[in-house]
Amino acid sequence: MSHKAETFEVYPAIDLRAGKVVRLVEGDPRRQTVYGHSPAGVARRWLDEGARWLHVVNLDGAFGEQDQGNLKALEEIMAEASKSVPPVRVQFGGGLRTIEAVRQALGTGVQRVILGTAAIEKPLIVAGAISEFGADRVGIAFDVRDGRMQVRGWVEQVEENPIDLGARFYAMGLRTGVYTNVRRDGGGQGIDSAAAREFAEATGLAVIASGGVAAIEDVRLARQAGLSGVIVGRALYEGQVDLKEALQC
Repeated sequence: MSHKAETFEVYPAIDLRAGKVVRLVEGDPRRQTVYGHSPAGVARRWLDEGARWLHVVNLDGAFGEQDQGNLKALEEIMAEASKSVPPVRVQFGGGLRTIEAVRQALGTGVQRVILGTAAIEKPLIVAGAISEFGADRVGIAFDVRDGRMQVRGWVEQVEENPIDLGARFYAMGLRTGVYTNVRRDGGGQGIDSAAAREFAEATGLAVIASGGVAAIEDVRLARQAGLSGVIVGRALYEGQVDLKEALQC
């Protein structure tokens, strides 16, 4: 299968929890660092440095918790993104468990939704979303720990092999997957570009790698692996990766 990406994008991550910008280690809410109290201000910083996309995650939604300001934060981020010329695109995930939630998210101006738990538990939502909005506006998060898919905020695992799932969704019309090695997420141990590339080649999906970016070299590795993009979180916030340099990769 062809997986070679025509373009490569760097996605600064804005993870929202109770209206704040945070990063978790391995998705564990007990291992949380707060990086900002103004999501719109954080978005503006990345936009000013040249970001063409933002990757926004509603962690409260991912954990199945009540919204505590994240949707308001998303609206503020979208307002910032729309001021750019051309407008910066946003991909958004976390807690989108119904087709109505997908409609609402895309109605805010989000370019692409990323489905996780709902895609695995209710695949018809994926088919419906692709049919209604087109394949370029729908992606699935393939969150993998020790070879197994993780769902519900990474606290439950699915028996089916991630590659089999990815190939099944590709046959359904899906074209974008976000591949995360959960063991590396937020840990700064380096990206698992080999696993992401294997996943891309086996499924045919355009794959955005996530989890563990520690240095500019990880961005180069993702591009050299033929992936369609890389999500960078902690390394941007702690200054290990300079966004302008990453965008020039």
